[in-house]
Amino acid sequence: MGEDCIGCAKTGSGKTLAFALPILQKLCEDPYGIFALVLTPTRELAFQIADQFAAIGKAINLKKCVIVGGMDMMVQGLELSKRPHIVVATPGRLADHLDSCDTFSLQKIKFLVLDEADRLLGGHFDEQLKKIFSALPKQKQVLLFSATMTDALDKVKQIASDKVFLWEEKDDGGIATVRELDQRYVLCPKDVLDSYLVEVIRTFRATNKNGSIMIFTDTCKHCQLLSMTLNDVGFTNVALHAMIKQKERLAALNRFKSDHVQILIATDVAARGLDIPTVELVINHVIPNVPKEYIHRVGRTARAGRNGMAISLITPHDIKLLHAIEDTVGTKLTEYKVDDKKIVTILTQISVAKREAEIRLDETDFYEKKMINKRKKLILEGYESDETQELDNINDIREKRKKRKERKKKS
Repeated sequence: MGEDCIGCAKTGSGKTLAFALPILQKLCEDPYGIFALVLTPTRELAFQIADQFAAIGKAINLKKCVIVGGMDMMVQGLELSKRPHIVVATPGRLADHLDSCDTFSLQKIKFLVLDEADRLLGGHFDEQLKKIFSALPKQKQVLLFSATMTDALDKVKQIASDKVFLWEEKDDGGIATVRELDQRYVLCPKDVLDSYLVEVIRTFRATNKNGSIMIFTDTCKHCQLLSMTLNDVGFTNVALHAMIKQKERLAALNRFKSDHVQILIATDVAARGLDIPTVELVINHVIPNVPKEYIHRVGRTARAGRNGMAISLITPHDIKLLHAIEDTVGTKLTEYKVDDKKIVTILTQISVAKREAEIRLDETDFYEKKMINKRKKLILEGYESDETQELDNINDIREKRKKRKERKKKS
């Protein structure tokens, strides 16, 4: 059994191969039962990792399965009972199977991999991870990988042995993003952000007619609204966010990967690990509040030695955040020039398109689905179902429970 390992390297540098190849090498020596478990924070990344395992493990007749939410539990249970060599899963769904199914065991796995480990550890996955870790054997090799890592060594000691091999990619210039990435910003007023976005796309398209573009925004609502607005003004696109059903998310991602659609609009569900080699431009429609999320977003382009560009739309209120990002990545962003006169000519068109998209969104069951998902999340956190019916705001519900607990302590 090899050493437990923490690997930290820039996005697009081949971290998946770094754990997949040694696992398959060992599997060839003893190809029996569930050999490795790979945990990842997002469904899309789970499918991508499974596809990469299948591609490089074809010669040894590799058996793999993907265990994520949004898919049929019974079908997944049947796949697990067949003891595939590699299980790639999100923590929540795998924990559900451990609670409800006794047709499989993880007691003989040799490898545990946590991909995008900084997001898996020390957050809302903790309870599910505890359940999963308790089902694993003591003797196993733990491999932890991420593009950004600060206190991950302390976190991994909860599940790894005392001797941990730490490998961190070094860059003499102290730059946290790859050198092939051209990082820019556009300063614009907040109320005309969408008009600037359209002009940025048009300006980029003038010299890169067929280049694929990923646009990141902050919420499911903004993502859906922006997708509808851009479709209305002639920019065919697909959206990727948590409110879309899993099969539709995979279909949207496949359309983008196969170049049938050249614009993908997404929340941070797509910022982690997804490898789409043809992406030439990443646009931050809304700049992330946490600098490390910026690194993950812009890491969708300039992968594996290719050139790429990232453009962030910055409002005057975002200047401090921009400086924090520059300090984190170790480089200054340069301005991307757009023609303000052209933006003036499209202000009305974009404003009307956005209002019409808002009206159509109101007529759908989008907001009802959003509230159902929020209530599901609260129930999974241990709240009673009647508690979740009381208030529409998820933070209000949490605050109300917190105040009740404080009153009980005082009494």
